[in-house]
Amino acid sequence: MDSKEIDYDVPTLFKVYKDGSIEKYRKHDYAPPSDNPITGVRSKDIVVVPENNVTVRLYLPKITQNDDQKFPLLVYFHGGGFVIESAFSSYYHSYLHSLAAETNVLIVSVEYRLAPEHKIPACYDDSWAAMKWVSQQANSEQGTEPWLKNHADFSRVFLSGDSAGANIAHNMMMRASVDEDKLGDGLKLVGMALVHPYFGNNEPDGIWSYCCPENPNTDDPRFNPAAHPNLLSKLVCTKILICTGGADFIRDRGWTYYESLKKCGWTGEVELKETEGEEHVFHLVKPTCERAKALMKWLADFFQQSS
Repeated sequence: MDSKEIDYDVPTLFKVYKDGSIEKYRKHDYAPPSDNPITGVRSKDIVVVPENNVTVRLYLPKITQNDDQKFPLLVYFHGGGFVIESAFSSYYHSYLHSLAAETNVLIVSVEYRLAPEHKIPACYDDSWAAMKWVSQQANSEQGTEPWLKNHADFSRVFLSGDSAGANIAHNMMMRASVDEDKLGDGLKLVGMALVHPYFGNNEPDGIWSYCCPENPNTDDPRFNPAAHPNLLSKLVCTKILICTGGADFIRDRGWTYYESLKKCGWTGEVELKETEGEEHVFHLVKPTCERAKALMKWLADFFQQSS
């Protein structure tokens, strides 16, 4: 029984005590970068912003052709409701190793600061810093990272994420589309793959309202993009894949985003694929099940065909 008085509680994610201390209901483990001798995928970590500990983990697929073989580049943002998980957890390390091997893309997985210790927009700011770092690598004079310099096809860049990570992916694409702080001409942002996206739906949301005190309302365009069709229409990418789960408790958010994209005047191609009967981020929990394999195939087709 807790002896301290609880001030705020979001079941399954976190609780905040009156004294300001925070307890997460689920803590993540740590998986170090590694090379997989079976798939040939290699990984390594790079610190992008030391003062905020913004780090990326790179996943390089097996080189099967020449020494400068190019792959589509995928920037990935992990999920966890903005408050839990990590790019370095065994969940995501295992999944992204598989994603690199199965889809044949070079992946930049972003480790960003978590709420509520670091309020929103920290996660967006950190992710944008990672995006800026990627764009610098596309500049032949600034680029120093050999895996990206030698093997990333900067004319085929995708953003992706699951749950809150899908929200971040959308916001990075949105920022690249309208922000004056542009990424530069070196990157061509082709598309997004949003898996079980966590967006708002005009109803109160305990996570967002606590973690984003600067605008706790669920009509914030970062949280509820469907409520801002004029902004949505400006997305610079030309292809978007949305994946939903038939039994996902936020299934409707992905569908609302899909319908809004079709109506807002955006001129790209959007496709929605639903996994019947499956719950939120089932593919991370059951990565070897047949439906997770089917979802992986959808992503592989999207990244390769859109290229």
